[in-house]
Amino acid sequence: MITHEYQFRVAYPDTDQMGTMHHANYVKYYELARWELFRSIGVPYNSIEEAGVMCPVIRMNFRFVKTTRYDELLTVKTRLKAMKGVRMWFTYHLYNEKNELINEAETEIAFVGRDNWKPSPAPDFLLNAIENYRKYEN
Repeated sequence: MITHEYQFRVAYPDTDQMGTMHHANYVKYYELARWELFRSIGVPYNSIEEAGVMCPVIRMNFRFVKTTRYDELLTVKTRLKAMKGVRMWFTYHLYNEKNELINEAETEIAFVGRDNWKPSPAPDFLLNAIENYRKYEN
């Protein structure tokens, strides 16, 4: 559907006693990569919240392949895999500077109303941006 690449360096406070990036930080970087994907099609996350919709993660799955250390430049290849109803699915592939896969993940996101947390349709401007991207890519 939609893909985007996001790069970052492993920050010192994100490492653990073993000298590797702590597993909890993958969540943070995938969150950043996911919203940068939306920003790349003209939809900053705050515009979704301003429309009265929140996007909580309802499922996550990770596979750790290799470790990574402080100051390594990493690239996340994020893909909006599917949208159906009030849910969307993303995949992530994280590569080191040698282009070696070090982690892969999937998340499932739900759209809910900001005030009531009940399932809510995605804002029309987001759906339009996704559709416009798909037309442009084909």
